[in-house]
Amino acid sequence: MMVFGLIALIAGAASALMFASIVSGALISLVLFYLAPLPLMVAAIGWGPLVASFGGIAAAIGLGLLFGLPYCIAFAVTIALPAWWLGHLVLLGRPVDAPANGNASAEPAIEWYPLGRILLWIAGFATLTTMAALLTLGTDADSIIGTLRRGLLRILRASESPITGETDQFIDALVKIAPAAATIVSMMTLTLNLWLSAKVTATSGKLRRPWPDMMRAELPPMTLAVLCVAIALCFTSGLVAMVAQILTTALMLAYALTGFAVLHTLTLALKSRTFWLGSTYAMVAVFGWPVLAMVILGLADAVFGFRERFLRNRSQPPPLPTP
Repeated sequence: MMVFGLIALIAGAASALMFASIVSGALISLVLFYLAPLPLMVAAIGWGPLVASFGGIAAAIGLGLLFGLPYCIAFAVTIALPAWWLGHLVLLGRPVDAPANGNASAEPAIEWYPLGRILLWIAGFATLTTMAALLTLGTDADSIIGTLRRGLLRILRASESPITGETDQFIDALVKIAPAAATIVSMMTLTLNLWLSAKVTATSGKLRRPWPDMMRAELPPMTLAVLCVAIALCFTSGLVAMVAQILTTALMLAYALTGFAVLHTLTLALKSRTFWLGSTYAMVAVFGWPVLAMVILGLADAVFGFRERFLRNRSQPPPLPTP
C-alpha cells in the first residue's frame, strides 16, 4: 500500500508541476502543459485507476492551496478526470466464454473495452474541456466572442501592429475558428497522451492487456446520428451553436483517426505501402487540410464498411482454376 501511495503522489506531483509550468510563460512550458495528463495516465494504466485518482486529488488540492480554487478546478476537470477515466477504460475487460476443452484451470478469453469507444470518450472530454475553458470567458456566446476579440486586439496592440480593416477581418476569422482549433488541440493531446502512456507501460511490462489492433478501431454506429444532429444544431445561434460546433469538430476528428485506420487496412496489399502512408502523414502534418480526406474516408467506412469487405475478401481463398 505504501508503494502505491508513493507512486500516486509522484505521478500527481509531476502532473501538477507540468500543469503549473504554464504560468512561467516559457515556450517549453506549453509542451509540458499539454503533456500534463501523461504521468497520471501512466499510473492509471500501470498500477490501476485508483492510484491515478489519489494522485489527481492530491495534485488538485496542492494546486488549489498554492494558486487558488480556479487552478484546482481546471486541473481536476481537464487533467485528472480524463487521465483517471481513460486509464480505467483501457483496463476494462470481461470474460466472453469458457475454455473449449473444458479445463477449468484455463483462463477465459477477455473482451477488452473497444478502441473506438475510447476514442469517443476522448472526443467527449475534448468537448467538455474546451467548453469549460470558454465558459471562463463568459456565460453566453456574445460575451465569449467579445472576450476573445478583446484578447486578440490586446495582443496586436502589444506587438505594435497597425489595426486596419483587414486586421479586423482577420481577427473575426480567428475568433470564429478559435473554439474548433482549441477542440482539435485538446483531442489530439489527449490521444497522444493516452498512446504514450500505453507505450510506456507496455515497454516496462506493466500493461495488463494485449496491445490493441489499431486498424480495427471504429466508432459506435450511433456516433453518425449524433454527428448529424450536431451539424444541424451548428446552424442555430447562441451557446447551443457553439457547443454543437465544438462537438462536430471533435467527432469529425474522431472519424479522421478512424480514416487513418481504414487507410492502413486498405493499403495492406500494396507493395509501396510505406511510401503511400508516409506521404499521407507528411501531407497532413505540413498542410493540415488533407485531414479532410481522412474524415471522408472514416465516414465512408462507417456507412459502407470498406474495411470489413476488404478483410473478408482478403481472407477468402482464391478461386480454383477452371479446367
